[in-house]
Amino acid sequence: MSWQILNTLTKSISRATSLPTGFRTDWRKQPGMLLAALISLATLTSCGSASGPEARTLRINIANEPPSLDWHVSTDSTSFDVVSNLMIGLTQYRNDLSCAPACAESWDILDNGKRYVFHLRKDAKWSDGKQLVAGDFEYAWLRLLDPRTGGPYAFFLYDVENGFEYNTGKIKDVSKVGVHALDDCTLEVRLKKPASYFIYLTAICPSYPMRKDVVEKGGNRWTEPEHMVSNGPFLLKDWKHEYKIDVEANPHFFEGPPSIDRIKMFMIPEQATAFALYENDQLDFIDNRSFPTPEVYRNRESPEYSNFALLRNNYIGFNVTKPPFTDKRVRRAFSMAIDRTVFPEILRRKEKPTSTWLPSQMAGYSKDSGLPFDPVRAKALLAEAGYTSGREFPKVSVLYPTREDTRLVMEAVQDQLKRNLGVKVELTNYEWKVYLQALRRDSPPMYRASWGADYPDPETFMNIFTTYNGNNDTKWKNADYDKLVSTAAAEQDPAKRADMYRRADKMISSDEAPIIPTYLSTQNVMIKPWVKGIEINPLDLQFFKEVTIEGGR
Repeated sequence: MSWQILNTLTKSISRATSLPTGFRTDWRKQPGMLLAALISLATLTSCGSASGPEARTLRINIANEPPSLDWHVSTDSTSFDVVSNLMIGLTQYRNDLSCAPACAESWDILDNGKRYVFHLRKDAKWSDGKQLVAGDFEYAWLRLLDPRTGGPYAFFLYDVENGFEYNTGKIKDVSKVGVHALDDCTLEVRLKKPASYFIYLTAICPSYPMRKDVVEKGGNRWTEPEHMVSNGPFLLKDWKHEYKIDVEANPHFFEGPPSIDRIKMFMIPEQATAFALYENDQLDFIDNRSFPTPEVYRNRESPEYSNFALLRNNYIGFNVTKPPFTDKRVRRAFSMAIDRTVFPEILRRKEKPTSTWLPSQMAGYSKDSGLPFDPVRAKALLAEAGYTSGREFPKVSVLYPTREDTRLVMEAVQDQLKRNLGVKVELTNYEWKVYLQALRRDSPPMYRASWGADYPDPETFMNIFTTYNGNNDTKWKNADYDKLVSTAAAEQDPAKRADMYRRADKMISSDEAPIIPTYLSTQNVMIKPWVKGIEINPLDLQFFKEVTIEGGR
């Protein structure tokens, strides 16, 4: 379809709907508005109604094209939000963040916590009807650890016997890794040390099962709809790249098919465009990805609005291998030049400013672990590093992902560095997929990022800045830090463990400062009154299997 036809088409759409006149635009510059126009067209031309094919369809916006639906190479929440509704692991999270049985109907914890034996349910099947077996978990976990996979989440299984050694090439014999399918219904996992958080790992995307025959037959396209099979509540029906993903109820799901028939996941990056669609009843659920900051403030009294605290910390990272951030005095100076209290004022979503990496809800948190806002000391540190004025400071560009609220935060950082240090930094933004590729390929000297907890334990935050973690884009390496985090993971005394994490937090938040923690996120959602069953948890995991749609739209 040509751009001219689309422009003509969407002028008609704008006249026929309450969409903003700004939708009449150059779609090459505003792809999200193009998607919005197409969604509007589909609504206008659909014969669906409260009793028709759309009545049991949930419509949401995931904002961006998922970089990959291969849960061994994905690291981002967009991909995981899709995969978490297609797949399910040995266990599954309840909204109170406890682990409930899923593919495993029970498990035994033996040898003082160093051996787990999972007993799989016999009615667990894949979406093509094939039986799910323990070998599907063994294959998946060994594939995640295989160095050739390059999985950023391979560290999830470093507690497994010889998991780290196999992933880093220290051993080649995969049979020595402590993951074994004893039979079709029994999976044994041997750990090198007790890890109280291990059971949580079995509920999260990187540990989901995988079919060897599907991966090998599909090759690089195994996650496309014509190849992919799933074992969760939904199956992948259609993937129109850069536009929309459709998932449908999986009739073979062991809990029974969900109440809704399908979910339409649109990819509209512009928050204002997505919000307009929600207002026009063309989206049923929106979160921060679709919620412009001014609209959060204006809608905070709406019965459709809710705000939730998250275990997600935002930060500015430094690639410590690239000057001028090879000098920790420069990194510490930048950290002390930023007043974190401005971020909640800008975003107005009840975020909490923080100078520590560990959130306040986590064991080991101490407000004294971070650096204070102190522009005078910051200037002195910068002078000690050889930069007595901002004019002498080299040109630096800060990378961040394209999104309106993120832009507001980065402009505030840019302004504070100019006012408090005299340092001028440039801002560079990429759309989500390209941004992630840039971080993985060769992270820039300075970048904006965030990290949400994968499980409710401080280890999930402290581990990512260890030397061998695939998500450590700072390139910072510190043997003392690695040892401290590793020892804390196995420590059984809660007080001793908390103290170790406090010391580790001080190293990264203050002493070495490879990152600048900025604020703790909240999730802000609006849900149409006809949608029931969407619940938000502190990990921001979005599961839609219990959603129902009641009444008419």
